[in-house]
Amino acid sequence: MAFSILAEADRLPLENGMSLRLLSAFEVIQARREAEEMMGQERERAICSNACLLAKALEVDDKSVFSNGEAVLVGLCVEEIATLSRQWGEFNRRVNPSTKLAETDMEILKKN
Repeated sequence: MAFSILAEADRLPLENGMSLRLLSAFEVIQARREAEEMMGQERERAICSNACLLAKALEVDDKSVFSNGEAVLVGLCVEEIATLSRQWGEFNRRVNPSTKLAETDMEILKKN
């Protein structure tokens, strides 16, 4: 994915040498579709969605660590998936602020 025209950064470096990459809208849709195919029951939706998102976002030296969501589920524990997904979400919200922010909040973000 090319550097986002709105984001201040496109990668979040992690302490272990890996990084979390921002995803394009299309990549997020692909991850959601993969998760839908993987899940057996509705209660599996969150873990499958997070695993598929991480399969696309988690990288080392600009290369994916996992080939797909299933590989993430095999390779990481639930807590790791939850933590990394949370970090990605916080990073995404920080560099891609919502257009729903109040105008004053948006001005503060612009100044920072």
